[in-house]
Amino acid sequence: MAKDISKAIYNEKIAAGVPWSYVVKKGQTLRIVDLEGCQAVDTLFYNANDHEERYSATDTVREQGSIFVTTGTKLISSDDNIMMEITEDTCGNHDTLGGHCSAESNTVRFGHDKKYMHSCRDNYLYEIGELEMDPRDLTNNINFFMNVPVEENGHLAIVDGISKPGDYVEMKAEMDTLVLVSNCPQLNNPCNAYNPTPIQMIIWDE
Repeated sequence: MAKDISKAIYNEKIAAGVPWSYVVKKGQTLRIVDLEGCQAVDTLFYNANDHEERYSATDTVREQGSIFVTTGTKLISSDDNIMMEITEDTCGNHDTLGGHCSAESNTVRFGHDKKYMHSCRDNYLYEIGELEMDPRDLTNNINFFMNVPVEENGHLAIVDGISKPGDYVEMKAEMDTLVLVSNCPQLNNPCNAYNPTPIQMIIWDE
């Protein structure tokens, strides 16, 4: 059954290239909307009451037997608890392995002249500072709407996205979860179709 946007407790448009964070309470549902299509949304998850417990890509991949997340995927924490479950997904196969862009990765992949371009790591460090967390709290992230297939030689490829304008992914919180997003500013590879665009964050109560 389609959710009534007018009954959402939170509904905000997030500009291209900027960070966002919010505590999604247990039982609430978070929807991330790719407004214009092909926009990578790099996302971190923490136990809102104990930041030492956070999303674990290793445990999530192991438990579900897939390197991609989609409807039915349970996001597993470093303490082996379920943090959130993906309940709806109009795109499919979101990336768990590609990590987030940084000055260092921009330099290695695209050249020294790209070192000072804005990156997801910059966004994360800013938002973590605002939350009085430590840079050492940076951990695995999920790249929603980012298309990262595994090639025959085992290498990861960042290729053109498959999300369409208005595609979304919904997650129900199984614990109070701090969700921290970098609406990726990357301009050097196809993860954003070379054109970062806004997203919409919507939350409903149980």
